[in-house]
Amino acid sequence: QVRLVESGGGSVQPGGSLRLSCAASGFTFSNRIMSWYRQAPGKERELVARIGADGGSTNYADSVKGRFTISRDNAQNTVYLQMNSLKPEDTAVYYCRAEKHFWMPDYWGQGTQVTVSS
Repeated sequence: QVRLVESGGGSVQPGGSLRLSCAASGFTFSNRIMSWYRQAPGKERELVARIGADGGSTNYADSVKGRFTISRDNAQNTVYLQMNSLKPEDTAVYYCRAEKHFWMPDYWGQGTQVTVSS
């Protein structure tokens, strides 16, 4: 069965750091563009970061550029989001996504809560 399991969320103070992990199984991870999204209370889900199948291409939302880094380890079927210099505005549920590949559909993780507050 397909699984995307996020971990690493929690509560931190502004300026702190967290590293999110998303462990994938049940599909060919190395074929997939992977991305992180987040959804804050009362807001739309937004794309945070994206990484190509081989890890060579990345892009970020302007709001996180320079603070967040997406990476992946295809040998471990895992994608990461390193979050530094966290701000209260980063508070959200963060979701891992495996983007569609030909006829194979998108897959989403269950989300992990990140809370940034004093």
